Amino acid sequence: MLEGKARVEDTDMPARMQAAATSAASLALDLFDEFDKRYGVGWQCVVGANFGCFFTHTSGTFIYFSLERLSFLLFRAAAAAIAAS
Repeated sequence: MLEGKARVEDTDMPARMQAAATSAASLALDLFDEFDKRYGVGWQCVVGANFGCFFTHTSGTFIYFSLERLSFLLFRAAAAAIAAS
């Protein structure tokens, strides 16, 4: 999907952990871009065991669910829907 090397904007991670994080993100983008293809651009996904979040989403595009110990937050950003119009 995206080409090129990740550009780390800010970090306090060791270099090896940074490489693992950017590699995993790149692989995930290559494998799982179906929401953008099916429903348009602007989708955001947060995955974790313990997180908080504040966001604005387009009506009818929000889901928060758990699978085993992980929680998933998926939504389409409100600004993306306006830009796509």
